Amino acid sequence: MDMQLAPAPLVTDPRRRLILFFFLMTAMFMATLDNQIVSTALPTIVGEFGHLDRFGWIGSAYLLALSAVMPLYGKLGDLFGRKYVMMTAIAIFTVGSAVCGLAVSMNTLIAARVLQGFGGGGIMVSIFAVNADLFEPRERARYQSYSSLVLMASGAIGPVLGGTMSDLFGWRSIFLVNVPIGFIVLTGLAFMLPYRKPHRRPKIDYAGALLLALTTTSIVLATDSSELFGALISPQSIGIIAFGVACAITWVFVERRAPEPIVPLPLFRNSTFSLLLVISIMGGAIAIGMVNYLALFLQTTTGLSPSGAGLLFILLTGGLVCGSLNAGRIISKTGRYKPFAIASLTCSAIAFALISQVHAGTPIAFIGAIMLLHGIGIGLAQQVPVIGVQNAAPARDVGAATGSVTLSRMGGASIAISIYGAIIASQLGRLGSSIPGVANIEELTPKMMAALPEASRQAVANAYASAFSPLFMTSCGIALIGLIAAIMLKPVQLPRAGEQKTSQTNVAAEAAE
Repeated sequence: MDMQLAPAPLVTDPRRRLILFFFLMTAMFMATLDNQIVSTALPTIVGEFGHLDRFGWIGSAYLLALSAVMPLYGKLGDLFGRKYVMMTAIAIFTVGSAVCGLAVSMNTLIAARVLQGFGGGGIMVSIFAVNADLFEPRERARYQSYSSLVLMASGAIGPVLGGTMSDLFGWRSIFLVNVPIGFIVLTGLAFMLPYRKPHRRPKIDYAGALLLALTTTSIVLATDSSELFGALISPQSIGIIAFGVACAITWVFVERRAPEPIVPLPLFRNSTFSLLLVISIMGGAIAIGMVNYLALFLQTTTGLSPSGAGLLFILLTGGLVCGSLNAGRIISKTGRYKPFAIASLTCSAIAFALISQVHAGTPIAFIGAIMLLHGIGIGLAQQVPVIGVQNAAPARDVGAATGSVTLSRMGGASIAISIYGAIIASQLGRLGSSIPGVANIEELTPKMMAALPEASRQAVANAYASAFSPLFMTSCGIALIGLIAAIMLKPVQLPRAGEQKTSQTNVAAEAAE
């Protein structure tokens, strides 16, 4: 079987590469800041618009749109070159942010978050794919660990800024922050990022893209059916599941015959690729999917203000950066990533098992230590799935492989948000119905809680703590599934620059088996 060598780096000048990397990290900052900054402001948004039952949709609508378009963006980058695909994604995200800031109801805000997601999906996939064009595999591991500094900044600034801005300027300002950042990044990429035209004729798999988007949408709607249709198992839910299964089966048949499939099916013959997808799904569920619920947990169970809860997120993000930077340096030296996947999911499983036992009145320092442990766990394997699949895929399919693993992470987060929301709603309905002075516990905002008598406030905190316990145990189970997949990974070693040809030949042989 003939194999193509990896193309030369997109930019050879080290100085220009660093400047480009800065703009890429600025784009990542914009996308990750959006997720973080919204988390602590959500209770305030619910306080203005009501509809706590749609609380999760502010996050899941964004992630759902993100998930639906990620594979398409990855493939478009492979077919047309990454520059203009990425710039289009940034433009859509910037417009979506402005529309979010002008929302007049919960429904319009959720619709605007969908528009944001259509751009955000392209940003995340394109950043990782452009990094693959800029850096060799081991060098890539080191530079992708530097992205943790960006995550630290967005993670540390986001929750605090979200709480503070919603207190001082209103929650709309948290979306408008993205607009100037978007213009800066677009300008930088327009002048600094070279355009590399792929040497093949573009053939867009429209049917495959549509079927994959419908499958992903069906999965998320099915998991959220308890809120949409009143029960997890209902005629509408069963219909959606059947439709999703039909779309998934049809998608497989379409991809087998497509000249340029959105996700090349031969990738799945490589066990490393498949296991990394499982790890990515579970990682998204316990990392991204948990952000909003951790913020809600802190504000309801501990009584912290939005700003105070945001400060605790600094511990989680600090742990994330510590784990990711150290993991990136060691992977760059040794070329081995499997140990970090195992250590990561072990830390997160322990953290969720511990936090499931937290009750109202638990010392804040203990909760902070758990969040630090969880952050270290997320950081240790944050870059593992992307680096692993980019190494496992042929050079011509790096964008599609990157889109697949990023889709799996965001899809896992979106599904988890729906599951977590169903758990919280069912538990609060059972526990919070008889608290004096509280007509509907689900409509309480942090300010309303602070105005309650001490006994009622304590009862509300205990009700939320009891409601969150099964949610955290569910997350612990998800982490354990990911841990099993990590243990099953082959002990792959990333190639050095001179070993690229040998590595790709071996990967091709494994995929052909």
